[in-house]
Amino acid sequence: MTNAPTTPMDVKLMNLAVKGLLVAFVAFVLWVSVSWVTQHAQFALRGITVTGDVSHNNALTLRANVAPHLSGTFLTLDLAVARRAFEAVPWVRNAQVRREFPNRLNVILQEHQAVAYWGAESESTLINSFGEVFEANTGEVDQDSLPRLSGSPEQAAQVLAMYRALQPVFERLDLNVDQLELTGRGSWRAELDSGAVLELGRGSEDEVVARVQPFLATLTQVTARYGRTVTALQSADLRHEQGYALRLRGVSTVVAGAQAAKK
Repeated sequence: MTNAPTTPMDVKLMNLAVKGLLVAFVAFVLWVSVSWVTQHAQFALRGITVTGDVSHNNALTLRANVAPHLSGTFLTLDLAVARRAFEAVPWVRNAQVRREFPNRLNVILQEHQAVAYWGAESESTLINSFGEVFEANTGEVDQDSLPRLSGSPEQAAQVLAMYRALQPVFERLDLNVDQLELTGRGSWRAELDSGAVLELGRGSEDEVVARVQPFLATLTQVTARYGRTVTALQSADLRHEQGYALRLRGVSTVVAGAQAAKK
C-alpha cells in the first residue's frame, strides 16, 4: 500500500492565494455593480408625495425644512433620518415615510392638534390632545379661545386631564376655566373667564372635582344673597376642610360700625 503524495506547502499557499484573489474579485465586481445600480440616475429622488394632516404646512415650507436633510438616492436614503427630518417641522407630530418605486417618497403626516396654550404668555408652546407639549407659532392656532395650562413639562398630561375633568363642572354655571396651573407645591389654581381666581388645593381629579362640586352648588345662593350673580365672584379658597372662603366684587365683609371706628 502506497501513501498518497503530499501537496507541497508552496502549492497550498498558491491555491489559497488564487482563491482569495477570486473572492476579492467577485466582491469587487458586486460592489461596483451595486454602486452603479444605487447611483443610477433612474433611482435619483424625483419627488415626494405628502398626505395626511397638512393644514399648517405646504409644499414650500416642507421642502425648505426637509430637503437639506435628505441625501442619497431612492435605494440608499435612510428612511429613519427622513422621518426625523419631517417630524422636526413645526406642527408635525408623526411622519410615516415609505419608498415608492422607482424614485419617489410617500409621506403621511400627523399634525399636533392644539387644545391649550402651555406656560407663560411670552412662550410659544402649546399642548396637544395627547397631553404633549410642543413648540409652534401660536399665531397659527385655529381656535380663538384656548385655555392656558401650566406646570412642569412632565406634568402636562396630568394638567390637561384635570382641565378636562373640571371644565364640564364649571360649564353648568356658564363659567369656563380660562387658566389652570399645577404649582410647584402640587396645588391646583384656576382662573375663570370672569377673572375669578380659585385656589383648589391638592389632590387627584376625583378629589378636586369633589371639592368643586359643592362649592358651585351653593355659589348661586351665596351671590344672590348679596344681589349678585356668579360672575361677581372675585376669588375663592377651597382648601378649607368644612367649607370655603370667597370674595365678591362690590361686596365688603367689614361691618359699617367697624369702618366708622377706623375713621
